[in-house]
Parts: sequence; C-alpha cells; structure tokens
Amino acid sequence: MATEPRPFRLVVFGASGFTGQFVTEEVAREQLASGLSWAVAGRSREKLQQVLERAALKLGRPSLSSEVGIILCDITNPASLDEMAKQTTLVLNCVGPYRFYGEPVVKACIENNTSCIDICGEPQFLELMHLKYHEKAAEKGVYIIGSSGFDSIPADLGVIYTRNKMNGTLTAVESFLTIHSGPEGLCIHDGTWKSAVYGFGDKGSLRKLRSAASLKSIPLVGTKLKKRWPISYCRELSSYSIPFLGSDMSVVKRTQRYLYENLEESPVQYAAYVTVGGISSVFKLMFAGLFFLFFVKFGIGRQLLIKFPWIFSFGYFSKQGPTQKQMDGSSFTMTFFGQGYSQGLSTEKNKPNIKICTQVKGPEAGYVATPIAMVQAAMTLLNDASDLPK
Repeated sequence: MATEPRPFRLVVFGASGFTGQFVTEEVAREQLASGLSWAVAGRSREKLQQVLERAALKLGRPSLSSEVGIILCDITNPASLDEMAKQTTLVLNCVGPYRFYGEPVVKACIENNTSCIDICGEPQFLELMHLKYHEKAAEKGVYIIGSSGFDSIPADLGVIYTRNKMNGTLTAVESFLTIHSGPEGLCIHDGTWKSAVYGFGDKGSLRKLRSAASLKSIPLVGTKLKKRWPISYCRELSSYSIPFLGSDMSVVKRTQRYLYENLEESPVQYAAYVTVGGISSVFKLMFAGLFFLFFVKFGIGRQLLIKFPWIFSFGYFSKQGPTQKQMDGSSFTMTFFGQGYSQGLSTEKNKPNIKICTQVKGPEAGYVATPIAMVQAAMTLLNDASDLPK
C-alpha cells in the first residue's frame, strides 16, 4: 500500500447515498476511539455536508463537520477518481450497483496505490474484478476487498469459526439466515433490489465468466453435500427455506480455495439458505418469485421491476428504505450446521460421524451490521496490514 504520507487514512466514497450515510456515522464513531483522519467523497458538496451534519447531531458531536474532509468526485470522471485515490490510503466504496459503477473505482485505486473495500453482494462483479485486477493489485501491493458487509463477512467467518470449533475435520456446512423484524416490520432500500434485478437478468454472463476463469476444481473431502430443493423444510429450525442468492456462496468458496491452495487446509463444502417461515409464507414467495422470474427476462419487465419495487416485492423493498424504528427492531441470526469426521477417522470411505451447530447473530443486517463490518474491515486493513496475506 501507499507508503508516502497522504492527507487521509480513509475516504467514504458515496457517503451521501442511502448506505453511505450509515457508513459515515460508523466511521465517525470509530474516529472517537482511534483519532482517524478521514474524508467523505461524492458529487455534491451540499449533500455531503448534510450527511456530516446529520451524523454530528445523531452522535452529539457538533464539531464533526469541521473534522472531516470533503472531496468532490464523480464516477463518470476518471480524473476525479484518481484525485480522490491519491489523497487516501483506503477507499470505502459505497456506490452501487457495483456492476455499473464499481470498476472505475477499483481501477483508480490500483493505479494510485490505494486499497479499496466494498460491500458488494453481486457475484458477477466480485469474480470479474478478481479475474481482471488480481495480478495488477498484487504487483502494486494493494488490497481490493469485496463483500465486506453483511454480504459476506458473517457467512465467511461463520464457516471458519465452525471449522475451528470442530473437534475433527469439518467437511460440509449449510447456513440458514433468519431475519427477525419488530412491530414496524421489514423494509430494504431499493438499491439491493436493483442489484438483484440486474443480476438475475444477466445470469448467463456469470456462467460464461466462471467458464472463462478455468479454475481447477478443489478436491471433494468426505461425503458430497446434497443440494436441497428450491423450497425445503429445515426440521432443526422448524421453518421452510430457499437458497440464499447473495454473494455468500461465491465468497466462501473462494476463501476455501485459498485456504486449500495456499495453506494446504482441508476445503469445506458450503451451501447457503434463508428461512421463510411457514407454509403461507411459502405460497406468497412462490407467487412473488414467479412474477419476478418472468419480468426479469425482458428489458421492459426489468424497467417495471426497478420503477415499482414496492409493488413487485410485496412491500419489502422501497425507494425510501427502512425507517429508524424498523432498523431498531430488526436483527439477524445465521445458523451453521456442519458435519465432519472425528480425529483419526478416514474421510475417504466412511460417512461423517460428528455434527456441529454454531450461530452468528447481529443487529439489522443492511444498514447497521453492514457499516460495522465494513468499518472494522477497514481498521483491520489499516492497522494490521503486516498480518494480512501478501
């Protein structure tokens, strides 16, 4: 990473966006503990100033605005991105959907010896950036780290935590995400909805990308993990579940590949699911899912899905995002069911003989847990670089 002094240790890019404002608040909390020098960046000075003023009011820090730098830059102006990257050691990129707006930031950061962290849940973007820029980033000695929010830190570290707690060899894990809502219900900002619409509309590109990557398959250790049906019942949690379609599978598999290829650790098979409740929820979901899958195939259908998220998601996604009360009342639990082999038992011809269950719990996933995860990932990168993989 950059060795010459720079004005800021980190910059929050897209600080005036819906998620960016919460990341800004979280960095301000961290600043109190660490004396961090930092800045916010985006297109509008006025909007950035308003975000800092709101954070100052919420945290009881009237002097906050005067302590934080403001950098004006635009995703469509590469020179302005270069200028931002030159002023900091690390960029926290909050501008999505990343498939449209992420690559120019990655490029500017690498060219200017600056590391970058994002909170992307889009497998296609993550895998494409790894394929295109891994070698360049390694040459420069910078880190480009995707999915450092709710997607996919709980899943990735949850699997590693489960492996570390297993008294034997862990060979397979299924995770089940349960979202808990308070009396005000649930709501998610439509930025996440847009990423899902474009991701499903372009699934073929992800298949082609994975084919072009030509990665060697990692060995299957132990009994093969059976794939569940699109809707299946989890007896342990007394709930129906569906596959979780975020970046968790992509991220966990890449970590397991790294651990196997570089540290010669036994790879763990992984599958991710989300619980949906009882049978009435299943019928609602099937109805909504059929609607979604039909509309997402066509250009005009995708436009309708993006224009009216509230209608097509049955109220779960909106352009306004959740209220503070909804966020305060929400939380998540991720339950990991692992299986493996006791010490000394061969994984080759025997069936798994031990099981383990672990949980990762946290506050509201998108706008409370994600900023905490992102900012702590940033502090790890800034303070513990000597312990990170080279």
